[in-house]
Amino acid sequence: MRRFQVRQCATGHILWVGAAFNEIAALDAMAHEAGYYDFSDLPDHLRAGGLVAELAGG
Repeated sequence: MRRFQVRQCATGHILWVGAAFNEIAALDAMAHEAGYYDFSDLPDHLRAGGLVAELAGG
């Protein structure tokens, strides 16, 4: 596993940091910790500004 961060593109805010196997798993983990089943269950307004998962700490 690698360490990822999920960032909201419109604001640049980091929403989540944690371990995941890949970018998709990182988005799912972020959503799950927020109380959703996975990323696809997030409401549209939460994804409106764009979310990106990237390796944390270079």
